[in-house]
Amino acid sequence: MNRVAQRNLAYETVAQAIRFIRLHATRQPELDEIAAHVGLSSYHLQRIFRAWAGISPKRFLQFLTREHALTLLRQNNDILATAHETGLSGPGRLHDLMVNCDAVTPGEVRALGDSLTISYGFGPTPLGRVIAGMTARGLCHLEFIDDDPGGLATLRGEWPLATLLHDDEALAAIIDKLFPDGNCHRPPPLLLRGTNFQIKTWEALLKIPSGQIVSYRTLAGLAGTPRAHRAVGSALAQNRIALLIPCHRVIRENGDSGQYRWGSERKSALIAYESALVRQRGRPGENLGRD
Repeated sequence: MNRVAQRNLAYETVAQAIRFIRLHATRQPELDEIAAHVGLSSYHLQRIFRAWAGISPKRFLQFLTREHALTLLRQNNDILATAHETGLSGPGRLHDLMVNCDAVTPGEVRALGDSLTISYGFGPTPLGRVIAGMTARGLCHLEFIDDDPGGLATLRGEWPLATLLHDDEALAAIIDKLFPDGNCHRPPPLLLRGTNFQIKTWEALLKIPSGQIVSYRTLAGLAGTPRAHRAVGSALAQNRIALLIPCHRVIRENGDSGQYRWGSERKSALIAYESALVRQRGRPGENLGRD
């Protein structure tokens, strides 16, 4: 069998596995069952599924379950009924799934943030004014707000029923540490809200040290999805926590800085600032990404 035929067969196998998972998602099939259906060992299915889909069969099933659960919760189904409808054993498993994928609970999703209290505050940085939002579990929002005098549009859009408490003083310490003066500051915990793939991409971003840059393709590899560099770019565009989830450290393979949610000039300035800070500390940064 030639290489093209092998690739076509692998693609068809993954497509068959995806159809099977979709069809039986509500009873949560195990990897062994999915592999048996397509005539492969669990190991080989896991390997080719990751290569073509960018995630494991289990992660894909979690994604389908999560999307189904979100739909049911938005339709005002209660949490117990939603857990059973999606094939989970009970509210505990639904809770774990949603926290793993969204870092928020099913109840918070269903209620559009009604159970959340978010303290938010504004503050200046060397590269512009920001708004920061903090819950009891972590920082959930951080954006530059040059074009939004109030700065609340995106935050309210994500959590329309959350209780928002304006408290600049409470967020001042966090904002002050966004641009360190050479001292090491422990970052606050982050409350991430996104799809499984987006969160996986953002977690990979956290592995890139200050002063270093990588390409979209390299970031896709760090996230365990080497074929998904285009999808990685889309995940970066959905990042709602500037600076601390450092999407500014990702550039195009030709060396162009590429797009940035808060402006390409600001992105270039951030890269330059971090490179200068690393040199000041005596540990020159290294370009990992123009592969």
